[in-house]
Amino acid sequence: MIPLFARRGFAVFSAILLAGCNTVVMNPSGDIASQQSHLIWVSTLLMLLIIIPVIFLTILFAWRYRKNNTSAKYDPDWDHSTQLELVIWGAPLLIIIALGLITWISTHTLDPYRKLSRLDENRPIPANAKVLNVEVVALDWKWLFIYPDLGIATVNELAAPIDVPVRFKITASNVMNSFFIPALAGQIYAMPGMQTTLNAVINKPGEFDGFSANYSGAGFSDMRFKFHGMSTQNFEQWVQAAKAKTQTLDRATYLKLEKPSEREPVRHYASVDADLYHAILNRCVATGEVCMDRMMMSDAKANARAYAASDAKMDFSNLFTQRLEQDNAARTARLLAYLDADICKASPEVSPEAFPAALPLIIGSK
Repeated sequence: MIPLFARRGFAVFSAILLAGCNTVVMNPSGDIASQQSHLIWVSTLLMLLIIIPVIFLTILFAWRYRKNNTSAKYDPDWDHSTQLELVIWGAPLLIIIALGLITWISTHTLDPYRKLSRLDENRPIPANAKVLNVEVVALDWKWLFIYPDLGIATVNELAAPIDVPVRFKITASNVMNSFFIPALAGQIYAMPGMQTTLNAVINKPGEFDGFSANYSGAGFSDMRFKFHGMSTQNFEQWVQAAKAKTQTLDRATYLKLEKPSEREPVRHYASVDADLYHAILNRCVATGEVCMDRMMMSDAKANARAYAASDAKMDFSNLFTQRLEQDNAARTARLLAYLDADICKASPEVSPEAFPAALPLIIGSK
């Protein structure tokens, strides 16, 4: 038996530890993250419908049928109960069906590639709403954010106005990472040579943490950035402040930035090479490198020409086979006509139509 003071001390110690926890995942500031939080709560409660009774009954049975409880019913020949089997198998089955239905619905509703249909649970997306496009590049070990519509870029700092849909296009320069802002939406992978997409919206102003949720090397622990949810006016001021900088992000500057480094300070670039993200995605930033999309297009054209030549050869082969079959059919028809004429001369009373039935007679006459 644990002493009372020990139990109280453990409870106080646990409360102190939990007081420092940041429950942003369960108390998010973006609609997508809010829906994901709701999904976690519903799934947990459904599973607790089984877990809690099982734990309670385990403790109850252990106490009720303990060795020194002589008043408990002893029935060693008992082996089956239909009602008990229905409860044991029926309840989990119903919960699994409910979880499967919720999973199927939420998988389609919260698809990161799906365009947003609402700002929050009470407000749909306005018909004239303009989407803020952000191109995200995971570097070693820092984050690059490009705003193609605004012509600016930042390192280790991201901002967006509240209640404005944001579409992230995400890739990586070298190693696979995971782009994650818990207050905004769930994590999504950033992979070199590939692009993933995330649609989200922030509903509350504030400063939120963003980081990589996938280990990517020595500087992984410091691969963090701040995400600012701002009012429209404050966001415009932030953009103008970035445009006031003198730094320009061109290909040469990017190649220097791409080199591995840790704990990079926040940087703002007043202008960006218009084709930089395309070159990063297709791995052709350096001079002389062939872009992956052009390489794949060239391969596709070569394959198309090869298939066309193969189809032409196939058509010629089919034409040759068809002509050969026609020649064989004509040759067979001439041979049959010759045989019919020869047989008729040998036995005039037999007509060609009656040839099969009269064949034994013709052979016997010869």
